[in-house]
Amino acid sequence: MKNFRSVKSVNSLDDFGRVRLSKNFFMREFLYSEIANIAGIQNIPDNPNLAIKVGAKLCEEILEPLHDKFGRIAIRSAFRSCAVNQYGNEHNHSCSRNEANYAGHIWDKLDANGKMGATATIIIPAFYDKFSNDGDWQQLAWWIHDHINHSGMYFFPKYFAFNISWHETPVKSINSYVMPKGTLTKPSMSNNNSNHSSEYQGLVTAFNL
Repeated sequence: MKNFRSVKSVNSLDDFGRVRLSKNFFMREFLYSEIANIAGIQNIPDNPNLAIKVGAKLCEEILEPLHDKFGRIAIRSAFRSCAVNQYGNEHNHSCSRNEANYAGHIWDKLDANGKMGATATIIIPAFYDKFSNDGDWQQLAWWIHDHINHSGMYFFPKYFAFNISWHETPVKSINSYVMPKGTLTKPSMSNNNSNHSSEYQGLVTAFNL
């Protein structure tokens, strides 16, 4: 894979966007940002090689398994540069402060413990087409929790979009802004390590899982 010292020209950004992170995902689709477009801020990593490294982990270990089971994965939001995330935080666009987003949406920075990570906000259209009633998101959340080594999910109302994270030291928590709101599980809860197959039997039948 090509080594990028920086991404500061059209040609280098074109090459960077063409980096194939996994079988079905390329870097370019993770760079789109409404904040960047409206505010006129570049959404390009300061450390492109780290962004590629963690992006590949996110795709290979989390997004590809989901693609294999449910079909197309729509990327709503993913990588944010520090400048884009800071602007979003300062202007109430649902972005946490930069330090809290290192190894999250800010892929090209290590977190406070020196660990790598990456987050993407995604929609699974085939799931929402079959399961769009109140509470249905929990079936998907529990299935992912039992089958994929994620490091946190956070569900939102529109199309049951959700943040899903890869991290070197996964936390495996599930939170939601959708009813029922709050924390579905986290490591300190007794339901975090149990089997949840009874919670997603409808999903198993619908998708022949």
